[in-house]
Amino acid sequence: MSGRIKIKLKHSLIGEKPGHRKTVAALGLRKISDTTEKEANSAIMGMIRKVSHLIEVEEVK
Repeated sequence: MSGRIKIKLKHSLIGEKPGHRKTVAALGLRKISDTTEKEANSAIMGMIRKVSHLIEVEEVK
C-alpha cells in the first residue's frame, strides 16, 4: 500500500490495553466513527497492524 489511506475507528476503546489506546490517539482518532487520512508509510502501517481489530482501513484514490 502506498499513497494515502483513510482510517476509521469502528470499535470502542473501553477495556483495551493502554498501548492500544495511545496508538489509536496517535493515529488521530478519538470517538467511534472518527476518520482521518494519513500517508501510508512503515510507521503508520505498523500502528494499523497493532490496532487492526479496532479500525477499518481503505485506500484513498
